Amino acid sequence: MKRTALTHVHEALGAKMVPFAGYSMPVQYEGVNIEHQTVRESVGVFDVSHMGEFFVSGEEALDLVQSVTSNDASRLIVGKAQYSCITNDTGGIVDDLIVYRIDENEYMLVVNAANIEKDWNWINSKNTFSKVTLENRSDEYSLLAIQGPKAVEAMQSLTKEYLFEIKFYNFVIGEFAGVKDVIISATGYTGSGGFEIYCKNEDVEHIWNEVFKAGKDFGIKPIGLAARDTLRLEMGYSLYGNDIDDTTSPFEAGLGWIVKFTKTFTNSENLSAQKKKILSRKLVAFEMQDRGIPRTTYDIVNDKGELIGKVTSGTMSPSLKKGIGLGYVNPAYADFGSKIFIQIRKKQLAATVVKLPFYKG
Repeated sequence: MKRTALTHVHEALGAKMVPFAGYSMPVQYEGVNIEHQTVRESVGVFDVSHMGEFFVSGEEALDLVQSVTSNDASRLIVGKAQYSCITNDTGGIVDDLIVYRIDENEYMLVVNAANIEKDWNWINSKNTFSKVTLENRSDEYSLLAIQGPKAVEAMQSLTKEYLFEIKFYNFVIGEFAGVKDVIISATGYTGSGGFEIYCKNEDVEHIWNEVFKAGKDFGIKPIGLAARDTLRLEMGYSLYGNDIDDTTSPFEAGLGWIVKFTKTFTNSENLSAQKKKILSRKLVAFEMQDRGIPRTTYDIVNDKGELIGKVTSGTMSPSLKKGIGLGYVNPAYADFGSKIFIQIRKKQLAATVVKLPFYKG
């Protein structure tokens, strides 16, 4: 079991540690609901150092990034990031990721922890460019997600960069908490604003301590992966392995907006044809009308009890105080307002297809 550079800190804080993507990770400290509301109302800090960081550099760096990702990375200027996905040869998704343009001919690809080895092998297998250097620096970097509506105000004292001026999906590389060359990125997986801080492993404990000193008067708390999951689900953000995987296409998953046919990428020709066809399933968001908590793999049925889909993610929303979920259904039941039923044990409980996000802030 791998450990992040902060594992001993989490253990000292009394976090409940669980295996996740090959790492020992904090799932919760005080409790999911408390930690969830901390991020919605003030500021919380996640250690997500298990995520992967690949660096692509050289004259043909953009060519490689364009060939393996679905979004159009040529639109990126230095200091901007982009949500994208890596497509496979059969129309599915190898992984979803964030592409950062670090310099004129340098990009950073941030991939999911469970997919680091798979993604690395896939990208290398597709690299037909001679003027590209690929580096997997996942074991060198730590990542802190400082999230919440008070994150900017709480963290401003740690940097000379004007945090309030960094727009969503933009980043700067500067000094943070006295450490140079830190990537300060206005990104996150919670929907409550804030930053993600990329730094070297040897600097992260110092930064962690300074972050908590700076945030003391703002109610800052450490947050575990369980609350990260409820926060992302309230926003309707897909989780790889649940809502998207090697068998789901971006169009089925509602991710057509990150697929650009202004260039050629893996399986782009077939995906372009698929875009024009009627899909056999669509990922929808739903709220429970009856009292119950939907869970991954639960059946979704119609009013006749006929199977029409499967739940991919579900929880009791801490903010809305009701069951919410995502799932793939027959397109006939994908319209907003459609009534569906979730099979929970022997009961078929009513739910309604809704527009995302669940949580409106």
